[in-house]
Amino acid sequence: MSVLVAIEGADGAGKATAAANVRDALVARGFSASVISFPRYTETVGGVALGKFLSGRMPVPVTPKAAAVLYGLDRLESVSFVAQEAAANDVVIFDRYIASNMVYQASKVASEDAAYLMQWIFRLETETFGVAPPDLSIYLDTPIENARELMLLKGRRSYTDRQHDEHEADTALQRNVRRHYAAIASQGLVGPWRTVHTVSGDRLRSPQNIALEIAGYVLKLLEQDREEVRERATISRA
Repeated sequence: MSVLVAIEGADGAGKATAAANVRDALVARGFSASVISFPRYTETVGGVALGKFLSGRMPVPVTPKAAAVLYGLDRLESVSFVAQEAAANDVVIFDRYIASNMVYQASKVASEDAAYLMQWIFRLETETFGVAPPDLSIYLDTPIENARELMLLKGRRSYTDRQHDEHEADTALQRNVRRHYAAIASQGLVGPWRTVHTVSGDRLRSPQNIALEIAGYVLKLLEQDREEVRERATISRA
């Protein structure tokens, strides 16, 4: 059975780099692993719509609930693809997953409405759309000043020619996103969490160092799963 690991964090936190490096670290240790990045801008109807939304090309305003449905639709259309990757690998790593939808939409509404909206989105994705929740979520805690520097290093995206998309350009939104991520990570919503600080002192940690920390958490989870399998086999033989 494959382990599902979500790499989460605000824009510029280093999620894509971390996901790729964690995959490489696991493969180097003899495990099979793949990375799936959400949104899937060119592979799903939801992804194409989200590309238009984030590039400012939507002809009508998009409410937080409507945006949540688009993000959820992107994953609904990807359920079979995720299942195929899970069947073929020991670990599937997500560059953004369910929690990203929850915190970004919650960051756009009044604080008293945020908790309800996050629970509504979680039920929409996992219960209505049948998206598998992650076995482990990693919150990359990157200060907003460092994150904005990392955003400038991003290459050209498939959905926009601009340096920053609609979410990236909104500094107030990014601050709210960091606050909500820290909250749900500490509360353990959406399953188990680990917080990984990407800055040590006043310097960014190396991508390799960050990946090794995350890989360590994943390896512990894999060992727990193997121990549970051994225990079930022992019980069945008794």
